[in-house]
Formats: sequence, structure tokens, C-alpha cells
Amino acid sequence: MTAAQTNETRLTYADLLNLKRWNTPTIYNGWEQITRSNPGADGFNVEECRDFMPQMGPMVGYAVTVVIEPGNPQHRQDHPNAWSAYRRYVASAPGPKIVVVQDLDKPFYKGAFWGEVNSNIHRALGCVGTICDGTIRDLDEMTNAGFKAIAARLGVGHAFNHPIRWDCEVEVFGCKVQPGQLIHADKHGFLVIPKEDEARLLEAARFMDQNECNTLIAAARSAAGKTTEQVLREIDEAGERFGEAVRAKFGQKGEW
Repeated sequence: MTAAQTNETRLTYADLLNLKRWNTPTIYNGWEQITRSNPGADGFNVEECRDFMPQMGPMVGYAVTVVIEPGNPQHRQDHPNAWSAYRRYVASAPGPKIVVVQDLDKPFYKGAFWGEVNSNIHRALGCVGTICDGTIRDLDEMTNAGFKAIAARLGVGHAFNHPIRWDCEVEVFGCKVQPGQLIHADKHGFLVIPKEDEARLLEAARFMDQNECNTLIAAARSAAGKTTEQVLREIDEAGERFGEAVRAKFGQKGEW
């Protein structure tokens, strides 16, 4: 039994829909308060990536992983049944799913794993989009399929695209991803959530968003008609309230 088959969905569909209501930086703001990971280095892309469908908004799903090397035709000879086996793996995983693709041709990309056909097939298998450390093509057709893509760039051909291995750890845009991990992604980049952080993520993100609105943002937006000194004093006071609320909620010392 694969890792995907043993990984049951841990959040309700309603929770996932609620997570989609915020952008990825807001989810990060909540996540950094509850995680034991290093929020300055772990869990997000450290290399630039591009959201080719920003109009679709954020995507949330569980990672299914695959490694490719489009410039090497030998993989087709060595693993003639790989596509069928790979698709069965994708179908076996709980959804919604985000396909995380590591391209071994990087940075000299030879061909696109994603296009009109592959995006429609994966959509039928319960995938909502991809994070691909390589190229995509058929941008309009992928958009029409409702399949969101965060990738390095656009390309023309598909070369010798073939799954090499799947259901394994991959590294994309400088971030390691395990199969089954929860991902939140949008035009800013993506965040990979450790399993132990999932349960509190929605509550933490909601709290941090409301705390910002009730303190620092409210103080900054009420500056009209006040002197600079008044504005600065009120922002300092709001920062204190913001930090006090965070410490009361999460038991951490904040610096704002």
C-alpha cells in the first residue's frame, strides 16, 4: 500500500474551503504562530515561481508527487508502463490534490509535463492544480480545464516527458515536499504544512487576520486629520495590543 493510500483526509472539505478564503501570506501568518518548524526557512518556496492563473485565486490540496526528466528519451524505454502506474497512484490518493512535479532538467528545461490533455486527465482524477518546477504549455486550455498552475515558465513542446518515480519526496523551487502534505498556494508562492500543524491552522490564520484588522491596520487607516506624532503614537499602541493578543493566544513573545 502506498503512502497516498494510507493518508486519509485530515481536514473537512469545509475547512479546506475556508482556507481558500485567505491568501497564502495570511495562512503563513497563522502557521508561524503554531509551528515548531523554522518560519524563516522551512515550508515555502525560496526560489521564484509564477502563478499562471492568478484569477483563480488560492488553491488548497494534498500533495501527490512525481519526478520527470523530459530531455531523456531513455525513460520511455526503461519504464513503458509508467504512465498507467503513475495515474493509478494519483487516483488512489485522497483529494483535493495538488500535483507537485520536480523537473530534473532544471534549469535547462526541455519539455512541458503539463498541457491541455494532461491537465484534463488530472482534473478528472481529483486534482485541482500543480506546482511544477519546470514548464507548462496550452495555458488557455489549462485555464479552461480549471486546472491551476504554478510553474517556472511557459514552453512549446513536451519532449520525452515520462514519469520517472512518484509517491516520493520531491524538491521544487527550493522546498521539499512529502506526499500527502497539505499545500496552500497562490500568486505569492506556496506553503507546505507539516501534518501536526494542520488541525490548528485555520483557527490561527483567522485569529491573526482579525488581530491585524483590529489593531495595526485600523490604526494606520484612521490617520486622516491627525498629526504625524498622533499617528505614530497610535500605531505604537496598536502594535502593543497586537503583540499582547498574540501572546495571550499562542503563548509566544512577538516583536512588532
